[in-house]
Amino acid sequence: MRFLIDANLPRSIIALITSLGHESEFARDIGLAAAPDSEIAARAKTTGAALLTRDLDFSDIRRYPPAIYSGIVVLRLPDGVIADDIVRVTERFLRDPSFVVSLVGRLAIVEQDRVRFRPALT
Repeated sequence: MRFLIDANLPRSIIALITSLGHESEFARDIGLAAAPDSEIAARAKTTGAALLTRDLDFSDIRRYPPAIYSGIVVLRLPDGVIADDIVRVTERFLRDPSFVVSLVGRLAIVEQDRVRFRPALT
């Protein structure tokens, strides 16, 4: 799977995604560090990448309908969380093949100990 990593995530997440056999693009490396959400979403859509972000605005399914994306993953973690913890939580879910397969066309809200999908898995 291909991921677009939002600028609000640590650079160390790139190594994790690559080690799991996925491709990634980092918003800071492609000139989208300060881009508005609409530009980030457009890039994910045109490149067929699942968006990985901590920006809760992307959980608004009226503005960003999951069905038109290859997946939106919103990490909903405490404000003071450090980079290592972000990578650890992301790894736990990306290592699960059923998570990756279920992501296309869905919003996944990832918390420290659970994940919720919209639309829900059946």
